[in-house]
Amino acid sequence: MGTTMIKDRHVTHRKYGKPPLEIIVVHGGPGAPGGMAPVAWELGKRFGVLEPFQGADSIHGQIEELKFLLHNHCAEKVILIGHSWGAWLAWMYAAKYPDTVKQLILIGAGPFEKNYASDIMQTRLHRLNHADRTKTMDLLDMLQRKGCPDRKKLFQRFGALMSRADTFAPISEENHVLEFQPDIFEAVWPEAKALRGSGTLLEIGQTISCPVVAFHGVYDPHPIEGVEKPLPKILNDFRMIKLEKCGHYPWNEKFAREKFYSLLIGEIS
Repeated sequence: MGTTMIKDRHVTHRKYGKPPLEIIVVHGGPGAPGGMAPVAWELGKRFGVLEPFQGADSIHGQIEELKFLLHNHCAEKVILIGHSWGAWLAWMYAAKYPDTVKQLILIGAGPFEKNYASDIMQTRLHRLNHADRTKTMDLLDMLQRKGCPDRKKLFQRFGALMSRADTFAPISEENHVLEFQPDIFEAVWPEAKALRGSGTLLEIGQTISCPVVAFHGVYDPHPIEGVEKPLPKILNDFRMIKLEKCGHYPWNEKFAREKFYSLLIGEIS
């Protein structure tokens, strides 16, 4: 299986498997490029896969980055697989360019309505021991200060603590993110949060015409209800697949990894 990395207009991406590239894996964050590498690698054994690294500091910019890559490197219609923030980004892309997406797969998506999101951080903190909770709160405090030095390192440490809280039984502590990008997170996340708060994030899904499947770990602190309940109201073809003993990263879960990949490959074959 070949893997290449090239650049187009400041958008870096990797290719897996053989053409045609029909599957796009969209990483989370915002600002965590490379996070979907394990999924891209596994799927690349069977399919042609593109793993883009979002570099724009706006939602519109990230959507247009995807459009540029898909137009230049992929099949006419693709399967979008988004994780966490990437699930929202894939959702928004499929809503804006429905004719280019033949299937949308959401993994560990954040809740689509704000009333389901209020307890996510409390759930995470509750799962950490006292020392890690203290570290988390200290890191949040430092990251909120203007001019804070070593922001990338602090963002990385914070991400590692959140991953610990998000995972039921991790296979590995290895992090596949190439470079944490706090500036992108701080620019894009407030915009995304506002879209959810206004109801726009959910409403734009009315233009999505392809089948939508959501994979969600039962242990994921992002509540399943925030995906399972709103989406059937506006989609004609939606299914939810729940994974037991599984958190936010199904590919890194001891008890769920094999089932996750089996079901995922079954969905796109």
